[in-house]
Parts: sequence; C-alpha cells; structure tokens
Amino acid sequence: MPSPIRSLAPTLAPAALLAALIAPLLALAPAATAASPAAPAPLQQLRIYEIPRANERVFHDRFRDHALRIMARHGFAVRSIWRSEQEGKVEFVYLIDWPDAATMKAAWAAFMADPEWAAIKKETGARHGRFVDAISDRTLEPLPWSPDRAGAGG
Repeated sequence: MPSPIRSLAPTLAPAALLAALIAPLLALAPAATAASPAAPAPLQQLRIYEIPRANERVFHDRFRDHALRIMARHGFAVRSIWRSEQEGKVEFVYLIDWPDAATMKAAWAAFMADPEWAAIKKETGARHGRFVDAISDRTLEPLPWSPDRAGAGG
C-alpha cells in the first residue's frame, strides 16, 4: 500500500498537507480540542456584625467556643477575625474563604439549620439577650490584576 504522505505530497501545498495530516489526529481527541468550562472563581465573604457593647464579651465567647467549631463542620474556612468601632458602635468583623458561590450558599444553609447551633443561640439569647444588632454581608470577587493573585499585572 502506498504511503498517504507520498500520495498527497505532490498535489498539496505544505500548509494543506500539514492540515490533511493533523485532521485525523484531532478527530481522535475531541476532548482536547473542546473548550473546557471555566471553573468557578474562588471568593471571599466579609461579614460585619454590629454587636451590643454590653454583650461583646459573651458574643466573642459564643463565636470562639461554638460558632467557629460548628462552621468548620459545615466547610467554613474563616481566614481572620477583627474587632472594630465605627461611629461609636462595636463591630465584629470576619473574612471567610470560599471555593465558589454555590458552596457558600449551601454551607450557610446547613449552618443555619444545624440543631446544635440553634440550641446554643436559643440558650445564650435567653440568658444574655440580643447578641447582634445588624449584619452587613459582602461577597468579594477577586480581580485578576489584584496584587495577591498569581501573575497579576499592573
């Protein structure tokens, strides 16, 4: 049987010959040529709680001793926690890392439905009163040129 390269070579220009040789190979591996869907971008969530000054210590105790442990059980990755004062009000601020928005939403639903967390909130609320006056919640989506991103350009 004559070589297909020799039979095509005299009749095709070099670019056409190359295309004729590569086309069958590309047909064998469609997954390699198909564009794969982009993975959801990781994001962060910034939570700011305005807490009554009178309950600041018990709020911190409850968050440290109970909320963090239960959150971890539901996949929360709390990165850092701060205390702030803004316009005379005490704020509890924390940052959570999430792989994507769907995971964040599902984890919050599971945490809020957790029977242990519900019992702790009920018991501590009955003993100490209100723990949170207001909540600000912000989802932070990274920009590709942010200095903390790999290969970020100015």
